[in-house]
Amino acid sequence: MTVQGRTLDFSRRRPGVATVGGVAVYRLQLAIGGTGLAAAAGALGLGVSAVRVAPADAHRLSVGGLRFTYPALNVAAGVLLAFAALGAAVLVVIARATIRHLRAHHRLVGALPVVGAHRDATVIEAREPLAFCAGWLRPRIFVSRAAVERLSEAELEAVLAHERHHRARRDPLRLAVGRILSHALFFLPVLRPLQARHGDVAELRADAAAVDAVAAAPLASALLMLGATGDGVVGVSPERVDQLLGQAPAWRPPWLLLALTFATLAGLVALLWRVSGSASIAATLSISSQPCVLVLALVPVVAALAGCIYDKT
Repeated sequence: MTVQGRTLDFSRRRPGVATVGGVAVYRLQLAIGGTGLAAAAGALGLGVSAVRVAPADAHRLSVGGLRFTYPALNVAAGVLLAFAALGAAVLVVIARATIRHLRAHHRLVGALPVVGAHRDATVIEAREPLAFCAGWLRPRIFVSRAAVERLSEAELEAVLAHERHHRARRDPLRLAVGRILSHALFFLPVLRPLQARHGDVAELRADAAAVDAVAAAPLASALLMLGATGDGVVGVSPERVDQLLGQAPAWRPPWLLLALTFATLAGLVALLWRVSGSASIAATLSISSQPCVLVLALVPVVAALAGCIYDKT
C-alpha cells in the first residue's frame, strides 16, 4: 500500500502509535491567547478609567465664533488611548469571528442533505466518500452514502473511530477557539503556528484512536479513499504516514516566536502598568460648548471599525 509515495507495510509488528504534544500545545495556545485577551481588555478598561470630567482642565478653541473643547491629555494618556483602541479592536474581532463561525456552522449543518443514519453517524447524500465531525458543544459525526457503500466494514469502523475521537474531545470547538484567537491577537506571532500544530496533532491523536480500536491497515486504506482527489492525488500528511508506520512524528516548537511573543506580552503589561499611573485625560460635558467627550468616544468607535475591516480580510 502506497501513500505519499511511500510503501506502508503492516506485515510486521510495529511500535505503538505516538503523538506529540497535543495537550501541551493546546494549553499553551489557550494560556497565551488568554493573556493577550486579558491585556486587551485591561488596556480598554484602563483607558476608560483614565478619563475624568474636569471642565476647567479641558482645552478650548474658538473657530468662527463657535466654541469647541477637546480633551487635555499627556503623553502617557495618548499611549494608553492607543492601547485602549487596540483592545477594543481585538474584542470586536473576537465577537464578530465567533458570530461568523456560529452562523457558518448552522448554515453548513442546515444545508447537509441528510438521508439516514449508520450506527452513531449521520449519513448525507454525496458522490464523494466523506467523513467529518461538526459541532461545538454537541458535535456530530457525518459520513457520506458513498463512504458507507465503498468502504469495507473494517475501514468504515476505523473512520468512525477516528471521528468519535474528534467528537469525544470536542475538537471542532477547540480548533475554532484557536482560529479565533490567532486571528484576533495578530500581534502575538506564535499563535498561528501553534494553531496549525494543534490541528495536526488532533488528526494524529484521532488516527491513534482508530488504530487502537481497529488496526493501522484498514485506517490507511480508508485514508487512501477519503483523501483521494479527482487528479488521483492523496492528501495525507507525511506525519500521519509516519505515525501509521509506528514512527513518532518530529516537531520542533517555534522557540524564537515563543520568545518574541512572551517579550511582547511582558512589554505590553509593563507599559500598561507604567502609563496607567501617570495618564491624565481631562474632558468636559459642558452643554454650552461642543462636548469633548465625543472626541474620546471616537477612539473606540474607530477601533471597532478597524476591527470590522480587519475581520473581513
